[in-house]
Amino acid sequence: MTEINQIYKCNICGNIVEVLSNGAGELTCCGQAMELLEPTQKEEGGIKHIPVITKENGKIVVTMGEVAHPMEEEHHIVFVELIVGDQIYRANLNAGDEPKAIFDVDAELDDVKAIEYCNLHGLWHS
Repeated sequence: MTEINQIYKCNICGNIVEVLSNGAGELTCCGQAMELLEPTQKEEGGIKHIPVITKENGKIVVTMGEVAHPMEEEHHIVFVELIVGDQIYRANLNAGDEPKAIFDVDAELDDVKAIEYCNLHGLWHS
């Protein structure tokens, strides 16, 4: 059973999908079940992974970690999602980019959450 906004990964080819509608089936890719990614906020590695949310010039800024996350080909943030109520805003990042995303969203900091996906260490939430 899948639920809206869950994120799954294929451990063979690396495909990542986000569920847009609840369903009873199992998500598969490359002939096997996809892995459900659960956002974490653990201490180990958190200083570079837990999204930090600030407001600057009327925009929401999400920085990856208190210490800048590496953005190298073999280790980088792939995407960041800003969640405001039932709305989701996504920024896709690439190796070489700055580990931050700016969202032109008018919201209070208490009303937003963020998740980000590291290609080596998985999904993290604010």
